[in-house]
Amino acid sequence: MSSVATQPALATRRPAGSWTLLARLGRQNRAGFVAGVVLVAIALAALAAPLIAPDDPVAMAPRDRLLAPGNGHLLGTDVFGRDVLSRILFGTRISLLVGAASVLASAVAGTALGLVAGYVGRWPEYLVMRVMDVLFAFPAVLLAILVVSIVGAGLTSIVIAIATVYTPIFSRVVRASTLAVKNVEFVQAGVAAGATTGRILLRHVLPNIAAPILVQLALSLSGAVILEAALSYLGLGAVPPTPSLGSMLSENRTYMELAPWTILYAGLALGLLVLAINIFGDAVRDLLDPRLRTDA
Repeated sequence: MSSVATQPALATRRPAGSWTLLARLGRQNRAGFVAGVVLVAIALAALAAPLIAPDDPVAMAPRDRLLAPGNGHLLGTDVFGRDVLSRILFGTRISLLVGAASVLASAVAGTALGLVAGYVGRWPEYLVMRVMDVLFAFPAVLLAILVVSIVGAGLTSIVIAIATVYTPIFSRVVRASTLAVKNVEFVQAGVAAGATTGRILLRHVLPNIAAPILVQLALSLSGAVILEAALSYLGLGAVPPTPSLGSMLSENRTYMELAPWTILYAGLALGLLVLAINIFGDAVRDLLDPRLRTDA
C-alpha cells in the first residue's frame, strides 16, 4: 500500500465547484439535500427576524398572558404575555449566531494547535495534546459551566465556553490529518525548495486537510446549538429578557400542563434545527469521503 503514490493525483485534482457539490449532494443523499434546504430556510427566517416577527419579543403584556394559539397570536403567548412566535424567531437567531461563532472560533484555535502539533512534533506536540486531553476529559456541559462561571454570564461568555469545549476535538482531527500528509511528496518538495514552516502549513498542508475540518464544522454546530440551549436553560446564557430557545423552555416549564404551547413550539424549533444540522452534516461527511465518490 503506497499512500505517497496516490497523493500527487489528489493534490493536482481541481476541486469541484459549489454547484457541482450541490448537484452531487442531491443525487447521492436526498435527505441531506432536503435538510440543507430546511437549514437555509431556518437561517434566513432567523436572520430576518426583525422584519418578519409579528411583535416585539421582549414586550410584556400581562393582560395577554398565556393566550392560546390563534387569539391574535399565531403560536400564543407565554407567561409574561410575550408573543411565542416572535421569541422563537429571535431565539433561533441567537442559537445560530452563538453556535456558528463558537464553532468557528474553536475551528480556528483547534486547527492552529493541531497543525503545530502534527507537523512540528516533539515537545510542542506533547504540550498541546496533553492540554487538549485535560480539556477533553471534562464533560461538555460541566466544562462550559466552569468557563461561564469564570468569565461571567452572557452571550460572549457562551461563545468562549462552547469554543473551549470544541477546540480539543478540532485539534485532534487536524493533528491526525496533518500526520497523514506531512511526509508526502508535495510537502517534502516545499521543504526542499526552502519554504518556511508557515508557508508549508498554509499552502500545502491545510488545503489537503480541509475536508475533515469542514465535516467537523458541520457536525459540531448541532452540539453547539444544544449546548447553548442547555446553558440558557440553566440561566447562564442570554440575559433576560433576551429571547433564547433554552430560556423559553426554562421560563415556561412550570406552565407546561396549563399552557403546553409555551414550551412545545420552542422545543419543536430546537429539535428541527438540530435534526436538520445533523442530517446535513452527515450528508456533507459522505459527500467529502473519497471512498464514496462515484464521479470521475
